[in-house]
Amino acid sequence: MGSQKRGLESTEEVEDEGPVDKIEPEQSRKKLRKEKKKDGESKSASSIKPMERLKKRKALDKDRRGIASVNDESKPVQTGMELKAADDTKEQPASSPSSGLPEFHITVFKDLASVNASVREAAVEKMVMELQEVQKVYNKLGKKALAERGLQLEAEKDDGLNNCAPSLRYAVRRLIRGVSSSRECARQGFALGLTILLHKIPCIEVKSLLKLIVNLLEVSSSMKGQEAKDCLLGRLFAYGALFRSGRLVDEWNYDKNTPYIKEFTSIIISLAAKKRYLQEPAVSVILDLVEKLLFKTCSGPNITQALAGSGSAEPWVEYNMDFGSEGITWTGYQAQAQKLPAEVLLSHVLEAPGINDWFEGAAEVGNPDALLLALKIREKISPDSKIFDKLLPNPFSTSKLFAPSHLSSLANCLKESTFCQPRIHSVWPVLVNSLLPDGVFQDEDVVSGPSTIKKHKRSRKCSSSKEDVAKNLQYFCEVIIEGSLLTSSHDRKHLAFVVLLLLLRRLPASFIPVVLSYKLVQCLMDVLSTKDTWLHKVAQHFLKELLDWVRDDDVRKVSVIMALQRHSSGRFDCVTRTKTVKDLMAEFKTESGCLLFIQNLTSMFVDEGDASEEPSDQSQTTDDNSEIGSAEDKDSVGPLGNSDFLRSWVIDSLPSILKYLKLDPEAKFRVQKEILKFLAVQGLFSSSLGTEVTSFELQEKFRWPKAATSGALCRMCIEQLQSLLAHAQKGEGPKMEGQEGEGQRALTNIREPFDLGSYFMRFLSTLCNIPSVSLFQTLNNEDEKAFTKLQAMESRLCREERNCLQERNLRLSATANKLHALRYLLIQLLLQVLLRPGEFSEAASELILCCKKAFSSSDILESSGDDELDVDETPKLMDVLVDTLLSLLPQSAAPVRSAIEQVFKYFCGDITDDGLLRMLRVIKKDLKPARHQDADSDDDSNDDDDFLDIEEAEEIDEAVGIDEAETGETGESDEQTDDSAAVVGEEADEEIPEASDDSDGGMDDDTMFRMDTYLARIFQERKNQAGGETAHSQLVLFKLRALSLLEIYLHENPGKPQVLSVYSNLAQAFVNPHTGEGSEQLGQRIWGILQKKIFKAKEYPKGEALQLSTLESLLEKNLKWASKPFKKNRSSENPSKKKQSASRNRHKMIGSLAQNSIFWILKIIDARKFPESELREFFDIFKRVLVGYLDKKKIQIKSNFLKEIFRRRPWIGHHLLGFLLEKCGSAESKFRRVEALDLVIEILKSSLFLNTDGNGQEASKKMLKSHLPKFGLLIKVLVTKMPEKQARRAHVRKFCGKVFQIISTSNLTKSFLEDLPPDAHVACETQLGESFLALKKLGRL
Repeated sequence: MGSQKRGLESTEEVEDEGPVDKIEPEQSRKKLRKEKKKDGESKSASSIKPMERLKKRKALDKDRRGIASVNDESKPVQTGMELKAADDTKEQPASSPSSGLPEFHITVFKDLASVNASVREAAVEKMVMELQEVQKVYNKLGKKALAERGLQLEAEKDDGLNNCAPSLRYAVRRLIRGVSSSRECARQGFALGLTILLHKIPCIEVKSLLKLIVNLLEVSSSMKGQEAKDCLLGRLFAYGALFRSGRLVDEWNYDKNTPYIKEFTSIIISLAAKKRYLQEPAVSVILDLVEKLLFKTCSGPNITQALAGSGSAEPWVEYNMDFGSEGITWTGYQAQAQKLPAEVLLSHVLEAPGINDWFEGAAEVGNPDALLLALKIREKISPDSKIFDKLLPNPFSTSKLFAPSHLSSLANCLKESTFCQPRIHSVWPVLVNSLLPDGVFQDEDVVSGPSTIKKHKRSRKCSSSKEDVAKNLQYFCEVIIEGSLLTSSHDRKHLAFVVLLLLLRRLPASFIPVVLSYKLVQCLMDVLSTKDTWLHKVAQHFLKELLDWVRDDDVRKVSVIMALQRHSSGRFDCVTRTKTVKDLMAEFKTESGCLLFIQNLTSMFVDEGDASEEPSDQSQTTDDNSEIGSAEDKDSVGPLGNSDFLRSWVIDSLPSILKYLKLDPEAKFRVQKEILKFLAVQGLFSSSLGTEVTSFELQEKFRWPKAATSGALCRMCIEQLQSLLAHAQKGEGPKMEGQEGEGQRALTNIREPFDLGSYFMRFLSTLCNIPSVSLFQTLNNEDEKAFTKLQAMESRLCREERNCLQERNLRLSATANKLHALRYLLIQLLLQVLLRPGEFSEAASELILCCKKAFSSSDILESSGDDELDVDETPKLMDVLVDTLLSLLPQSAAPVRSAIEQVFKYFCGDITDDGLLRMLRVIKKDLKPARHQDADSDDDSNDDDDFLDIEEAEEIDEAVGIDEAETGETGESDEQTDDSAAVVGEEADEEIPEASDDSDGGMDDDTMFRMDTYLARIFQERKNQAGGETAHSQLVLFKLRALSLLEIYLHENPGKPQVLSVYSNLAQAFVNPHTGEGSEQLGQRIWGILQKKIFKAKEYPKGEALQLSTLESLLEKNLKWASKPFKKNRSSENPSKKKQSASRNRHKMIGSLAQNSIFWILKIIDARKFPESELREFFDIFKRVLVGYLDKKKIQIKSNFLKEIFRRRPWIGHHLLGFLLEKCGSAESKFRRVEALDLVIEILKSSLFLNTDGNGQEASKKMLKSHLPKFGLLIKVLVTKMPEKQARRAHVRKFCGKVFQIISTSNLTKSFLEDLPPDAHVACETQLGESFLALKKLGRL
């Protein structure tokens, strides 16, 4: 420590330099003898003060350092070999051979501070063995003989070690000074050495050792800081070594009235009073004396054998006890034990001076170490002793110890135990052991263990011991944890969490609600919601340990969830911003755990939650440095109170149990039944006679809360009940052989035992028949009739379904699927009638009529006169069913829509064209339609200018105009759109009216309202100019739900001709500009259906119903749209870049749609194998496109797209080759003429290289020969009117070279040269050069 290093350590360093008896220079020897003599005289004089002795020692150290420096200067400089030799002889004996004593090597002291424990133990072994030999010889020879041999003795010092050899004296002093060193592991090693040395060599007197410790490690007033601390800690370790050596026990065995135990205890107490950090280790030393083990002498030739063990359990063990940030570490060893008798405690330890005063003032000053000592000593003495009256109750009992009044007196002691953080004080484990003794809860631990989980039931009569423990635990938590620690500083909150973790290790599951009390949960929430304090990590650690503790035990898990949510009003995760409760709920894996959780949730809902309604007192759980959470968290409850919010969490949590649960169907069905019963009882019914009703039919007792459940909670129950039934319907049964899709039932599997819907209807009927039970709200006449009819129809359909399944016939099984889907829709509609009275009674009546007409068995048709069906006057079944389903879609929740989709899935195969048209009309409707065209106009030019009847609407947003950059001389191929990157597409179908509102031109308002009630309501809102935004959002939502039904239709009927109608209307709806502007989600949904279910479907429309004229019309319109240029927006002079980019992207997307549609239509036409005579108009369409492409700059169709058409459908190119050659020669656009040459090459490649068989090659040769004159004329035009640009001239030469190559390969060279005009020969030779000359040379052969 620099200049402040005390003289004791200086002396130690000097003595390390050589042996004690080493002969020094004559001058220094005389001076040292003189100093020693003076030192001896000063020790004999009692009037000399310790401070004077310390000054003399410092002077002696100074002289020795001066002598050492003189010797170093006088020595010559050593070479490397000499240094090596000096190192080899560095270890010198402490006793010279001439003295007659064995050698003692002091270098072992350096190894005592080693970090390696084995090195320290070896050093202790070596030191003790050498000193034993030295002392043995010393005892034989005696002082006089050794003096005659010239040995310089140190007996002149009055250290009380007169009977010890000089080396032993030196070792004892050296070890005492060493325990005060803070370097590395010096305290551990030197304390271990001192302990064993005192144990093995009995000539060292206890009296002398006590005096020597005080003299060598005395703390003076001049010492400050670390220097004084090292001395105090050194004394503590030295006293500990003395006790652990067993010498005090030996003294007491020799003399029952020995004063050393009492003196030793008094010294330790006085030492503990000096500094606070010394109290706990000092008490540890006293407790070792009182309670733990004392040493016996270990027999054996050496310490190594003792360390290895010689029959006794752990005879020698070095151990470390860390006491926190002060770095206090206790080192020693233990031997076979014997305990001090109780009389020693009373006559020696407890009568030691100062200890009585220590106990009396402990409660007032807050001394947890005195409390710890009192608790441990009380176990060894008579319970009638009054020495601990200030700390412990008299007579002592556990119940009195944990009584509220007594705990309040101990609160100050326990609060002050925070000084040793982060380590927990030793008094807490002692209190926890007394609070939760072993053996009391062994049976409960077995029941709630991880291997065996049983249904948790509270015993009506607990044993008295358990009741006492529960009461003591409650008092402890209320007074100490909640009343003292949680209301104080952050340090004491930290201590509270640590103590709670100690309790958890021994805590039975039934006591969890006691520990996780309201104030604790509130404090935990406050800390977790405040992330800018160090206490936040403490709370996170506590929560992690808590979750680990409950993870494998469902009983604990349920108790923790209930406590956290009950005391947070169901908002623990919300306030703390964690997923604690959610993750715990996801970990239920067993049926028993789920049922236990459901039982507890039911009890929480029914019982009035006093804890949840307890007002939050911030002063009880926080201090000035804590925050309660944001106001946002406090207001998150909304209009619901704490009790209703907690109950709403219960309702939401019940169905979520099944989310991650993986059980066999039977076990899962039992869990579903329990959830269903709770939701049905609490959401649908109320009791008019008390809060409990017993059903003798179901043999169950049902309970309701004392206060009536609010309507909002009842509606939540109904919604969760709908979701539960919907999920049960989706997950029912295995797949049926030969069919696809989830929920299909095997023919051999009767669904009835696991049919949750059937169980619910029986349960509902049973409760409705109980006189004292009624629905939670009164229904009007219409709803009540609908409710009764829905029950009756579901029962009839259930019987019919059972009959179909029992036949085990594939056809009847398909009927059973329809029945089952309708049943679940009826159940969902029944719940909707209760959830939203007055809105669904009409739809329910229509659905019941559909059920009667669809399954016209005698049983189902039995009804009153009001329900009789006039078959002749009623519309078709599927039309009524589609209208009913569409009317239910907009207003229904997700479970009802899921049931609608299931019904539509099984009935869509029978849907009529009118029914399909009704669905498609919903997709095309818009609140802000495009301008109407003249309904009487049938001019074909209108079709040319209005692709799919939406061009005029497009021009509203994008005025007609050609981008100046789009000219014939630019590379339009750069604008080619990758099909894989296209986002949308479009086509039309003449089988269905066009997308504009002309399709409804002949429909008056009344007819439209009859078509769809919901659409009528939306348009009526629009007419009234009220709620425009709401109406639009509702319409978009309605369209999305209708699209789900269309997607099901396309999946179930991929090859029907009606798919073409669906495609046309979806394309129209997508290209409509209001679709993109109104809802991006709607556009993406339509595009996804077009791509996945139509363009990329494995099947495509087939059959004679597909008319070629319809396909040709669609093809022509799509080709025109693919040819349209990008139109720059003229609505504003300087449109923003964002709008320009959006407009260009829209143009690309629609162009990509047109291209995909053309490929799809060509595939359909190709599959029909129409004769060539019927394809005249088809080819004329392509001819008009080619003419426009070659002559008009406005036609922006891509050449690569045309090439792809010819590559996929070569027969089109073969037919158009002659026309293309003629038009290329007379093309008005020179750029397009050169670009079209690639089309000619593509056609030639497909005709020559794809036909590899003999007949195909001959036909290709014949086709090529017939077009040789046209090739000649085209080449003449190309070579006589060569383009100006070098790149295009090279393109022409390349084309001509490929044509010459194909002609020569087909052996048509001579015929080609004959058909080539004479004036073209010279131009070809000039422009084409060698390629044409080579052709002419080949023609002469």
